Amino acid sequence: MSVVPLLRFTISPEEEGIRVDTFLAQVEQIPSRAFAQKLLKNGKVKLESLPVKPSYRLQPGDVIEVELEEPKPLTVEAEDLPLMILYEDGDLIVVNKPRGMVVHPAAGNPRGTLVNALLKHCRDLSGIGGVLRPGIVHRLDKDTTGVLVVAKNDFTHLGLAAQLKTRQMSRIYLALVHGALPAVEGEINAPIGRHPVHRKKMAVVPQGKPAHTSYRVLAAFGPYTLVRVRLHTGRTHQIRVHFHHIGHPVAGDPVYGKGKEPFAIGGQALHAAGIRFIHPRTGQEIKVAAPLPADLEAAIRYCCARWGPKKNGIILDPFSD
Repeated sequence: MSVVPLLRFTISPEEEGIRVDTFLAQVEQIPSRAFAQKLLKNGKVKLESLPVKPSYRLQPGDVIEVELEEPKPLTVEAEDLPLMILYEDGDLIVVNKPRGMVVHPAAGNPRGTLVNALLKHCRDLSGIGGVLRPGIVHRLDKDTTGVLVVAKNDFTHLGLAAQLKTRQMSRIYLALVHGALPAVEGEINAPIGRHPVHRKKMAVVPQGKPAHTSYRVLAAFGPYTLVRVRLHTGRTHQIRVHFHHIGHPVAGDPVYGKGKEPFAIGGQALHAAGIRFIHPRTGQEIKVAAPLPADLEAAIRYCCARWGPKKNGIILDPFSD
C-alpha cells in the first residue's frame, strides 16, 4: 500500500487573516486552486485533527496539515512522440520542451502533449499532479521552449515543489525583447493576476499575486535586446507580462507583443535555458541547460547581422555570472 503524502504548514504572523483556501492555492505542492478546494471539501485539510472549512481565516501558530489524496489511475493515453531528454534517473527526468507542445492535457488538448509523450517513455510518474498532470512540478507555455523537470514519484515531486516554494530551484531564461532597456541589470516586482477585461490574459494588477523577475542584458541590437532572465516566483505568463508591463514586450509574443517581427519565429522569443536544483534523494546539485531552438537562434543571428554585435561575442550560458 502506498503512503499518502502529508504536508504540514505552521502559519506565520504575516499570514494572519488569510483564508485557508486562498493560502493553499498559493502552495507550490498543490497544483491548482480546484485541487485545493477538492482537498478542503473532502476533509483532507485539518487543524488540530479537525477538518477546516474553506472560509477559515488563519491565525499565527496554526499548524495546518494537508493529506494529499491517493493518486487515481492514470487515464491519459501514452503516445509515441519525440522527446529530447537532457537528464534522467530513477526519480526524475529533465526534458527540452519544443515550441508548440502543450505540457499536459486540458480542454481542447487531450492528445499530443508532453505528458502523453512522457507516459510512453516512463510510466512511473508522480501522481500528485492528478490524472491529467502526472509528474508535472512546473510548467511552460505552449510556445515557450526549454528545460522542464518532471518527477517520477511523490517523494521527488514534493521535494522539488518545496524548492520552488523556497526559491532554491533556479530557473533561467533567455529572451529577446523589444527596445533598449534602461540598465544592464534590473528587477521587476509587480503583482500579477487575471486581466480585468480580457480574462484569457494576465496583467499587472494591484490585487494580483506577488511576482518577482530579475534580468541581465546580454546584448543590445538597436530595436531589440537579448536578456538573461531569472524567475523568483512562478506566476502564469510572468516573464511575458512583466516585460510588457515595463514597455519591452517579448519579441514574437502573439498575446503581449507588438505584432509581426522582421525575422521568422513561431511564437514568443522566450526559452527556458537552464535549471538548477538539489536532487531530493541524493542531495547533489543538478544543473541542466537546453540548447536554443532553431528559430530563436536564427532571430539572434539576424539581429547580430543587422545591428551587431557578433553572435560569438554573446555569452549564452545560462549559469554564467
